[in-house]
Amino acid sequence: MNSSKISWKTAAGLVIANMIGTGVFTSLGFQLAEVQNTWSILLLWALGGGMALIGAFVYAELGTHFRKTGGDYFFLSETIHPAVGYLYAWISLTVGFSAPIAIAAMAMNGYLSPLFGDTILPGLFFLLAVPCAHVFSVRRSAYFQDALTLIKIVFVLILILLGFGFSSVVENPAFNFSSSWQKEVIMPGFAVSLIYVFYAYTGWNSAAYIIEEVDQPEKNLPKALIWATVSVMVVYILLQLVLLKHASVPQLSGKVEVADIAFGNLFGPSGALWVSFLIGVQLIATISGYAWVGPRITYALARDFRLWKPLAKVNSNGIPVRAIILNTAISLILFLSGSFEQIMLYAGFVLQLMGTITVYSSLRIKKESGFRSPFKPWLQYIYLTFSTSVLIYLFWDRPMESLAGLGIVGLGLIIFLFDKKTPHF
Repeated sequence: MNSSKISWKTAAGLVIANMIGTGVFTSLGFQLAEVQNTWSILLLWALGGGMALIGAFVYAELGTHFRKTGGDYFFLSETIHPAVGYLYAWISLTVGFSAPIAIAAMAMNGYLSPLFGDTILPGLFFLLAVPCAHVFSVRRSAYFQDALTLIKIVFVLILILLGFGFSSVVENPAFNFSSSWQKEVIMPGFAVSLIYVFYAYTGWNSAAYIIEEVDQPEKNLPKALIWATVSVMVVYILLQLVLLKHASVPQLSGKVEVADIAFGNLFGPSGALWVSFLIGVQLIATISGYAWVGPRITYALARDFRLWKPLAKVNSNGIPVRAIILNTAISLILFLSGSFEQIMLYAGFVLQLMGTITVYSSLRIKKESGFRSPFKPWLQYIYLTFSTSVLIYLFWDRPMESLAGLGIVGLGLIIFLFDKKTPHF
């Protein structure tokens, strides 16, 4: 393998690290505020996983067709219009990869609060320090990410084993296998809950953004995306069952630190302290994954447009250091402003919107080369129909957060109109 390239295992680890972050440990409480039936909860996570898998198929196809670092920026620019690609790069900078870092840092503060008290310092430190690990070389980034991902995977698997291995000590656990799910799944709250789930699955496309850094991408990119997505879907469903088993609905509803609550019931205050600490620690891998991938999209944009040209400068190892610094600065701004739920909702809405457009773009490829997604175009039609329905529901139920997301899109369009392409000779 080329020493400047990463293996499919590292690429899959990057996907896993970006997916298993704050969403799976924090969103169940918001879902239970909308739906309480266990079948409804499991259906939410199964649907989210199915959509992520369809997306993984599509991104494997797009990535192996274009084979350029930058992901959706290139996909949308080539298949639809440069303006759409520009908007995606803008959204990635302001929301797509900055918001998950900010949210992970916020959640870290919550989970580490039993040790450090009510302070922003732990999240602030790692938000600023972790990106520094990615300014040296691709190989060093890979080693750093592999180590953090291994810690994350081992920790989550231990939580699942402990959760299923011990009996519940809660008098009224959140399990509810009645027929009420039939009414819940047609309520607007179910669609809103899906946004939280979709956000938790965000990251399944991560490896497609650094395809030029993946060894033998035509073979390894599809393997990494699909294997990682399926693995995470199984882990997510099992983890929700564990959390529902060891806590009640009143305890979890509307809460962020749901894992802390569930394992606190199981192991008492000292056990909860360790679980809380380790959840906070595993979020370092999430921050690292997004800090590695996000600046590559900004760099791709900077190579093509004059306004962003200063960010196209790389160090001797080809690392876009300036783009990493800007991405970190925007994450810091989001971290210091806004609430956890608001950032998650407006980020989730606009990312779902752009992801839907990217899935549509795969239908515009005339002559395919590389991986071909199965059952094309039917899987794409399912994704487009389902995702559009969720976006409409969310806009109707949470108009302010949705409009905030659309405002980011509109601002990006205005900037595009005043920007100019950099000529390539």
